[in-house]
Amino acid sequence: MMSKRILVLGAGPAGGAVAIGLRRMGYPVTVVSEPRPFDAVEGISARAIEGLRGAGFQRALERVASASPRQVTWNGQTSAANTEHLVVRQRFDAALLEDLSAEGITVIEGRVKRHRFLGERHVIEVEADTEPAALECEFLVEARGRAAPAAGVPRVQGRKTLSLLQYWQGPVGPARSAVQSFAEGWAWLAQCVDGRRYLQLTVDADSTRLPPKQALGDWCRTRLEQLEQAQPFIEGAEPVGEVRARISTPVLCERIAGDNWIRVGDAAMAVDPLSGNGIFQALSSALQAPAVVNTLLQNPEQNGLACQFHEQRIEGLFYRFARIGRDFYAQESQWPDQAFWQKRSHWPDTTPLHSEVTPDKVTTDWRPVVQDGLITQVEVVITPDQPLGIWHLNGLELAPLLRRIRAQHRPVADVLGESLGAERGVQLAHWMLQQGWV
Repeated sequence: MMSKRILVLGAGPAGGAVAIGLRRMGYPVTVVSEPRPFDAVEGISARAIEGLRGAGFQRALERVASASPRQVTWNGQTSAANTEHLVVRQRFDAALLEDLSAEGITVIEGRVKRHRFLGERHVIEVEADTEPAALECEFLVEARGRAAPAAGVPRVQGRKTLSLLQYWQGPVGPARSAVQSFAEGWAWLAQCVDGRRYLQLTVDADSTRLPPKQALGDWCRTRLEQLEQAQPFIEGAEPVGEVRARISTPVLCERIAGDNWIRVGDAAMAVDPLSGNGIFQALSSALQAPAVVNTLLQNPEQNGLACQFHEQRIEGLFYRFARIGRDFYAQESQWPDQAFWQKRSHWPDTTPLHSEVTPDKVTTDWRPVVQDGLITQVEVVITPDQPLGIWHLNGLELAPLLRRIRAQHRPVADVLGESLGAERGVQLAHWMLQQGWV
């Protein structure tokens, strides 16, 4: 079964993480990478750095800048407590390809022109720099981000959002970034050490009246000049090139896996850019995908369970990130009548991000998990905050221990101490009490 050929369309962090994971399992993997049409900068957090390191992106990490200060002005209050790492995507993406090649993965740089399904094989026609190629595989990983075709795929969509990005050039200076809200949306501003600035305005796509394309630069400049946080970024700097408009609407594909295909990263779910953790979110949706693919190929009788596992986790991540964004938007109260803020402060629902956990709300049931590179079903503990279940803690399976506690009317530490030893029993009892399980 390891001879099954796997083709990954897209070589961003999500597609790359899946490719490396499957290659390390022994599968022959080919990745098709279409070069980014324009350069951009992203800000990522320390946990995204750890995710990249865990996925095996050593060379790409060398292209990530050290942490630089980020100022945030939101709801009229300014904070300078945060930092983020700036990533110049074209250089970063090139290093991702180097990481893939170093893992023994075949990398083809080109554009997918056509996808056909013949029997049990996918046939992908690629327009490459050298010559057109027809690639065949038994399993397909769709990882082309928002550009992935989605015709006929049922989707959940958030408020229609548009991000306008322009590159400016100014004097050299220290790396830094800033965020500021304004009546029509919010701005993210970044400066690299070589003086390049990447200035982005995010607005509501339905209610914002934008001028013709040739006047977008002036429209953006007028708004930037009104923002306090933007002044250090535009002072002594001038725009270079045209404004790039990118759709940044939150989207969740409701069907993201089948017997011989899977969607990962932004091709499966794309969230609001507000959090500044796009790479982290893409990795979050992709790191367990190799186990799903391995199960679909090795244990086809478990296909339903594997697809259920992938889809439930992607859906859970999507709504978690959506609620984080909702709560942050709701903090901005200066323009309650503006459509941008009205629409986003109540979407996707009113479910709290964190629910109170009490013993009566904690149950056990069987759920799919990753075990030894495959998806299998085990008994887990289910809580309001962890609806997909918690299997183990430091190697201890928790569901059997919780059932044992509930079957005996004795102190929790005494029950756990009998099987774990007194010290570990006390520690786990304290942890369960903190979690609200007992």
